[in-house]
Amino acid sequence: MSSRRRGSMLRDAYWSSCGGAVASTIAASSWAGVLPGVGRPLQLDGDAHLAAIAGMIALAVLGGILVARNRYEEPTSAAADSEPSREEFVTDRERVQQLLRENGGRMKQSQIVDSVDWSKAKVSRLLADLEDDGRITKLRLGRENLVCLPGHEPTASKSPEQVND
Repeated sequence: MSSRRRGSMLRDAYWSSCGGAVASTIAASSWAGVLPGVGRPLQLDGDAHLAAIAGMIALAVLGGILVARNRYEEPTSAAADSEPSREEFVTDRERVQQLLRENGGRMKQSQIVDSVDWSKAKVSRLLADLEDDGRITKLRLGRENLVCLPGHEPTASKSPEQVND
């Protein structure tokens, strides 16, 4: 008997016994005599599929628990500490003026640059804007600038009319 005829007989016998439930076995049974292991169904036992489904369900449940915990749990103290208070939000102009007040109303421009994490150019532009607004006075001392709050300028830098006032 040829392998083709034997394959068709196996296919017919299999079809009648299981009612055509697994089509992949029918197609593979025609190759049963030619290639080893081809006559078996392409599907594995149901155990692997059940394990995969159980794993997906477990991941979905754990994910849901984590989402619910994060959504409904009160913020921890570490998260509350990391948020800056409202008082810490000051503009750059206010920060420079506060720095000047903390240092007696006067500072060299290079000291301001060292005290803040800004570039020299940014500090220079900011001080120029503050000087234009009349909030500070810049005095040239050799190769440096002395930045002063109004009323804290050195007396030697004032004109004789300002000293008498």
